Amino acid sequence: MPSGVTIVGLGPGDPGLLTVEAWRVLEGAPEIYLRTGRHPTTSALPGSAKVRSFDDVYERGDTFDQVYAEIASRVVDLGQRSEGVVYAVPGHPLVGEASVQRILALARSRGIPVRIIEGLSFIEPVCTSLGLDPLGGLQIADATELATRNYPEFNPDLPLIVGQLYSREVAADVKLLLMALYPNEHPVTLVSHAGSVEASMRPIQLHELGRDEPIDHLTCLYVPPLPQPGSLPAFQEVVARLRAPGGCPWDREQTHATLRPYLLEETYEVLDALDREDAVGLQEELGDLLLQVLLHTQIAVEEEEFKMTGVVATIVSKLKRRHPHVFGDVHVSGSQEVLVNWERIKSQEATHVNSAKGVLDGVPLGLPALARAQSLKRRAARMGFDWPDIGGAWSKVAEEWLELQQAVSSEEQAGELGDLLFALVALAHWLDVDAESALREANTRFARRFQSMEQECANRGISLADLASGEWEALWRAAKEAAADQDGNQPR
Repeated sequence: MPSGVTIVGLGPGDPGLLTVEAWRVLEGAPEIYLRTGRHPTTSALPGSAKVRSFDDVYERGDTFDQVYAEIASRVVDLGQRSEGVVYAVPGHPLVGEASVQRILALARSRGIPVRIIEGLSFIEPVCTSLGLDPLGGLQIADATELATRNYPEFNPDLPLIVGQLYSREVAADVKLLLMALYPNEHPVTLVSHAGSVEASMRPIQLHELGRDEPIDHLTCLYVPPLPQPGSLPAFQEVVARLRAPGGCPWDREQTHATLRPYLLEETYEVLDALDREDAVGLQEELGDLLLQVLLHTQIAVEEEEFKMTGVVATIVSKLKRRHPHVFGDVHVSGSQEVLVNWERIKSQEATHVNSAKGVLDGVPLGLPALARAQSLKRRAARMGFDWPDIGGAWSKVAEEWLELQQAVSSEEQAGELGDLLFALVALAHWLDVDAESALREANTRFARRFQSMEQECANRGISLADLASGEWEALWRAAKEAAADQDGNQPR
């Protein structure tokens, strides 16, 4: 054999699936190094060759990274010999073979030639077993890599094959990840030893993965698409179709400007579902809000302003940049320091883009007054503009209340009332209360109690307008007590 590294694919398991080229290389090699001897084809290797394996490295290594790093180093060292080295791996050398990728990088850095002898990967026999055409959008993932992720980066409307499950422990980790995207009862199929005489398939539900079924290094998982479209690309296709020629006349007429009121309306409907603690309603309202995002993005695509990939890339970059304690080496003591760092980073970004832009300039003028007051107060407080304790906030409320009482003209009264309201927002900040939500809840309580009074009057056959002032107060108190009994809270 010439010097350098020759990497041979052994195929999925059945020796009959070895390629003619692979057999010729193996037959002519005086020495063959196997990544692992735990593969059906190894029993049919040419008897003339001296066969060695790196199974001892697996036994010593604590992690796969350590194992593959050592194997790659040893293989490349062997490749520097005059006779070179033949290194054989299961399947195809470039499909799911981390050691091969390390060998390629290391050999390239040392100027050592590498020859790849292709083999049939596990994918083809798995597709044969499932009757699956991979050109239909097949997604392929490594189970060991998935086990380290926090969210599955897949399109659930396309089929998925997860290879190298290895063990029940890895399968259990993969299951937990996939259950963040697929229903717990989603049907999946375990495919074992595909391409060998021991090939088998076992349909199960996703939540059963990693329990009692036998799993080894020749096991993979097939995850079929969701029965109904559930991906962002599917949603984008629907929106694009609505805006396309022959689509919906109303949707085709919309612009960024005409959609403004709907964006605000859908936002408040999301808030309403949150206030009602209605999970089903929240799911629907979030979909309506997301529709507005996709409509604006589709209009931008058509106007060549930006694309969805740009929207996602911008926010992902921003989140990573503003969370150096998660994606970098910055250490924080708690959430308060996170907020301070967040504002400092935002300030640096603003300085880079526009030196005249201040901390408060990013608060939208179009926000409702109460929500804008909260945002202004939060941003100022994060930069240190705040009282040292809650006593300062209470004192400010008392001060503004006194000034309002002393105001004479309507203009003075309006100004002092505004100052009092802002002071109350500052107090809410210290009480860790969302003033906007608190006022919405107060509105709901008022409406419910007032409607209770209306019903009581209707039961008596009278109108609210007919009540004397003393009767109003008694009826209102009764409505508050009834609401408190209904809510299980003290009357407020």
